[in-house]
Amino acid sequence: MPKAAFLTLGCKVNQFETETMEGLFLQRGYELVPFAEKADVYVINTCSVTSLSDKKSRQMIRRAQRQNPKAILAAVGCYAQAAPDEVGALEGIRVVLGTRDRSKIVDLVEQAMNEDGVMNSVSDIMKTEEFEDIPLFGVPSRTRAFLKIQEGCENFCSYCIIPYTRGPVRSRSLESLHREAEKLIEKGFLEIVLTGIHLGAYGRDLSRKGSSVSLAAAAREALKIPGLKRLRLGSLESIELSEELFELMRQDGRFCRHLHLPLQSGSDEILKAMNRHYDTSEFARLIQNVEQAVPGVAISTDIIVGFPGETEAMYEKSLAFAEKMSFSRMHVFP
Repeated sequence: MPKAAFLTLGCKVNQFETETMEGLFLQRGYELVPFAEKADVYVINTCSVTSLSDKKSRQMIRRAQRQNPKAILAAVGCYAQAAPDEVGALEGIRVVLGTRDRSKIVDLVEQAMNEDGVMNSVSDIMKTEEFEDIPLFGVPSRTRAFLKIQEGCENFCSYCIIPYTRGPVRSRSLESLHREAEKLIEKGFLEIVLTGIHLGAYGRDLSRKGSSVSLAAAAREALKIPGLKRLRLGSLESIELSEELFELMRQDGRFCRHLHLPLQSGSDEILKAMNRHYDTSEFARLIQNVEQAVPGVAISTDIIVGFPGETEAMYEKSLAFAEKMSFSRMHVFP
């Protein structure tokens, strides 16, 4: 039985996508082994959110190559999507697959086993219109299950490469969401986290096609499933919250009263330079509305420190604003 090993870098969406690919290998008769062990196939699910992420991806590819120089190395994910030729030129790489067509991963690996050269299957992500719905065959390795329901981003923040590596907004149908969430509950999971690249935009593409679907509708669909004890949401933009979502949180005790709402900066000058779609006064007003609508809600955030052009005065202003917001937790990117 051939052995396959996976390593995931980056976000929770990447973690979920790795689990779907692991399931595809299991379906084809592969044994999954830890990445530190010798394997016939190594799949590195890369990240490209920062230059350090690119560097870490290259390090893990080199590590796999050292562990078994004869193995098939496959690089998938955002770094592979952003720089397919660069990734394909790395020693040992035989398969390059970006952020779509992951359902083809086993076929590409087996093609590489029988042919010479690099199997480069990266295509133009900006032309992708449909959500890639890959059934979850494997069993996630955590007590909390992630379920990806949205793909792509159209915000184009000035510091972020993700819209170019993930493409436009695409959403999982409510029927598919229900089916995959039921599978997770049947496998023994009691808690599900709905995730996406731009989660608050869930349903936007479906609405353009005539279906009135929102993130609140997705949460409501998940909460219909018997056996679900806890539902959480991944990161959201504050300007995309709805009263319908707040009402669900108030009414259903299984819906965790926690929202992760990235601020990124407490300086209006820096927010403008970042191409964020709000200023600090609007963000503060939105936070106040959330706290009034959902008593006891915990709000966490992301902040970027040292953004190009940020002065000491801007930094102090950002620090003061963050303190004023009384976040339950902050993730700071230096």
